[in-house]
Amino acid sequence: MKIFMRAVLFPACLLAAFAALAQDYPTRPVRIIVPFAAGGPADIYARFLAQRLHESLGQSFFVEDRPGAGSVVGTDAAAKSAPDGHTLLMMSNTHTVNESLIPNKPFQLLRDFSPIAPVNYSDLVMVVHPSVPAKTLKEFLSLVKSQPKSLNYASSGPGTPYHMAGELFKAMAGVEIVHIPYKGSSGARTDIMGGQVQMMFDAITTMAPIAQAGKVRALATTGRTRSSVTPNLPTVSEAGVPGYEAVIWLGLMAPAATPTPVIEKLNAEVTKIVNQPDVTSAWAKQGAVAMSMSTAAFGRFLRDDITKWEKIVKVSGAKVD
Repeated sequence: MKIFMRAVLFPACLLAAFAALAQDYPTRPVRIIVPFAAGGPADIYARFLAQRLHESLGQSFFVEDRPGAGSVVGTDAAAKSAPDGHTLLMMSNTHTVNESLIPNKPFQLLRDFSPIAPVNYSDLVMVVHPSVPAKTLKEFLSLVKSQPKSLNYASSGPGTPYHMAGELFKAMAGVEIVHIPYKGSSGARTDIMGGQVQMMFDAITTMAPIAQAGKVRALATTGRTRSSVTPNLPTVSEAGVPGYEAVIWLGLMAPAATPTPVIEKLNAEVTKIVNQPDVTSAWAKQGAVAMSMSTAAFGRFLRDDITKWEKIVKVSGAKVD
């Protein structure tokens, strides 16, 4: 009888303990590691989420930018943090690309992290420095085909969406452009405005205002359809490279073994935040679209994206120098 009672009571006590854990979380300030440079989409939206999570959960959330090695430095730091929900990782499709592009990393995404929730996605915009003698994508294609390897393109580092957008463009358009990797998007952005590099793919959320100010020339966007932010700008697919598509998406993860009730509580809070009408409206004006999934669905999404980019890395021949 005693054994029976223990068997009945133990799961009930465990469930009660889990419920209490979720109810009490967070018990101290929560760090969101952004493994990219300040000023880029991951940094901007991490800071937005930090503020909203602070408001809803009553505890401080703060952002720590730790760029380097195509997101590996900051991600490794997050992976080695205590799995208690007080250190989170703001990640992107850079991470799913790096699973095949950088196989010898000190971590594996789905082994060392638990999926929490996606945040949003946005198209990229292809821009050139105003000195480039090309007003349209077709003119740019003609230029680079007549002068192989004479032009270069900037990215925020190996494996980032900006890098892979460039490699996918090269492969599908059949052109040779030299990749110039930076330690973050801010440096790449500065140099394309200064003319040190000729071309760049960048998130429309950050680059559209720069293009509208005339500091760079926008040639096309990278989604399936035209962006509402730049409705007069064609997509790469319709302007000269049929079938081309590349976006940047963001999400949250936590170190593996973070308690499930904490993961589920964060998923519920993030989902609630990104679906608030004022948020979806503001993001739409910036060119970002909210994403919502359960933790399990986000895990499947990550696995599928890893497989997708593994194929593209192989086809494009992309490498980390």
